[in-house]
Amino acid sequence: MNSLQLYSKKEIEQLTRKRTNETKIGEDVIVLKSEKKWEEELLNSTCKYVLLGIPEDIGVKANYGRGGAHSAWKPALDSFLSQQSNLFLTGKDICVLGNIFVDDVMAASSQLDSKNKKDMAELRKLVSIIDERVFEIVQKIVRCNKIPIVIGGGHNNSYPIIKACSVTTNNKINVINCDPHTDFRPLEGRHSGNGFSYAYYENLINHYSVFCIHEQYNTSSVLTDFLNKNNNLYYSTYEDVFIKEKNTFYNALLQNINFVKKDRCGIEIDLDAITNVPSSAKTSSGISPVQARQYAYQCGKQLDVLYFHIAEGAPILSHIKADNKTGKLIAYLISDFIKGLNDRNNH
Repeated sequence: MNSLQLYSKKEIEQLTRKRTNETKIGEDVIVLKSEKKWEEELLNSTCKYVLLGIPEDIGVKANYGRGGAHSAWKPALDSFLSQQSNLFLTGKDICVLGNIFVDDVMAASSQLDSKNKKDMAELRKLVSIIDERVFEIVQKIVRCNKIPIVIGGGHNNSYPIIKACSVTTNNKINVINCDPHTDFRPLEGRHSGNGFSYAYYENLINHYSVFCIHEQYNTSSVLTDFLNKNNNLYYSTYEDVFIKEKNTFYNALLQNINFVKKDRCGIEIDLDAITNVPSSAKTSSGISPVQARQYAYQCGKQLDVLYFHIAEGAPILSHIKADNKTGKLIAYLISDFIKGLNDRNNH
């Protein structure tokens, strides 16, 4: 079975809102032609970045969360492709690959009820199937020395992305995550709350840093884990910055970045971190969209990046029927991350 749905030039053109006398990013991006030899084509391509979607929400449901994370990829891609291609950012070094094929597992999951113990076990088995597909495709991208930018799905997908980077580079990697939760729950079967603990206990992660966790939304046992393993695990809290004002936003971000700076690093952001963004665990008290953009830019600029992963956005959960804002915000985050990395490389 093919784990990848490769996008054609025609599909990208249809998603790009063109205007006379303007060039949009979608008109400049690289699109691969061969379904059978796409890896070889990617290897020989001049692109630096590869956009990949994961339209699933099974990992969230397997963690007792609200579905909807399958709906982030398409509006994000649509918004990104329709940005202007100009002196600040062009599409010329970006490849739009396609999305992980999940139609079959999504159909199977729709028959399952997370309140039922047997069904929950089945949901977690389906997450393991998605793990295998994500691992396979991300590994091929990393083998080609490209940087995957992965959009959509639950935070369960952090595990196969980290695994693909670690196995391919033959090293443990570092990871930074902007998230109200550590996603370091017990190894009880795969779901969106234990992607990083699975990766850590399988020796795929060396240093893991979580930026702006919410103090009352992380279990006591997980916080104890971080304190006991403080050579490898680190967090800063949202409350220290915004409520108790013990630290500034930028200084807390630098501390998190410095913890993972020495080795090659994956960058993660959970859209649950941002105030009022439709997501699997929407918050009324999070960082602002501007601060999320600063996080994406500074991580790109200051770290030796392996990948960027934007998880848990769920525009379908918006009370507005045509929620374009979430897709647009993800497009901003992608652009800011790439600009940060480009600024790093140009200095």
